[in-house]
Amino acid sequence: MDRIGDIALFLRVLDLGSISAAARSLDLSVAVASQRLKRLEADLGVRLLHRTTRRLHPTPEGAALAEQGRDLVEELEALGSSLRQAGHAVSGTLRVTTASSFGRQYLSPLLPEFMARHPQLRLSMHLDDRVVDLVSAGFDLAVRIGTLDDSTLVARKLAPNRRLLCASPDYLRRHGAPRTPLELARHECLVLVGSQGRQDQWRFQDADGREIAVRVRGRIEANTGELLSDAALGGLGIALHSHWHVCRDLRAGRLVQVLPDFRIPDTGVYAVMPQRRLMPPRVRALVDFLAERFAEPPWE
Repeated sequence: MDRIGDIALFLRVLDLGSISAAARSLDLSVAVASQRLKRLEADLGVRLLHRTTRRLHPTPEGAALAEQGRDLVEELEALGSSLRQAGHAVSGTLRVTTASSFGRQYLSPLLPEFMARHPQLRLSMHLDDRVVDLVSAGFDLAVRIGTLDDSTLVARKLAPNRRLLCASPDYLRRHGAPRTPLELARHECLVLVGSQGRQDQWRFQDADGREIAVRVRGRIEANTGELLSDAALGGLGIALHSHWHVCRDLRAGRLVQVLPDFRIPDTGVYAVMPQRRLMPPRVRALVDFLAERFAEPPWE
């Protein structure tokens, strides 16, 4: 039963003084309006109106309903109007999660321009290397790097994620540079332990496209890429990194690419969203903005 609609009809009857006038204002027949008022009275178990030959008057119960129900109906109408407006305007609070390093290096510098485009928007950023459940945690959007798990989430690829091996010049002077992936077995390799477990099996493709899988090991492992890149810069071993993470150190010569003739399969940078029939404009605005900015990735 549309109880709120019936209460709104009841209020209209009181305001206009008759069922017929209220019915005309709401584009209803008098019979339908009368039936809905009777239904409301039956549902509440009280009489709401005294019917006289000249005018309808509220009963004490009807007066109480009018006093308290008017605020309720007006608040719901205002909420509906606000939601309809939000369905077309980029407003409200946008909650986003992404990996710490990527967020600081590549999302944070873009925020002034994005927020200037959308002055009614509020933004809540959550930087965390853990993969969180978007629905239970209440996030609108995640920017994730790597291979996506199968799920009910919706993903849009923003950019390729090229990966490579790197080490400091000092490490390579002391230990030599491996010439093939199999030679990594005698090197100190820096291992990431993330949401997908201990990533100690590195996969390569040679010039003929054949896959080579190598189990690596070393004295240092960590759950964050930043620690591993710091370890690589400190000469402690060879690291497997996304290009976006180490491109500045490669350009400056602080790190050197290792095994450049052996390709590591690319993954991607993705915008990931809960599956929704109607995507909020605030989410679409950020996804489109990032796709535009990452069409030519700044780290490349």
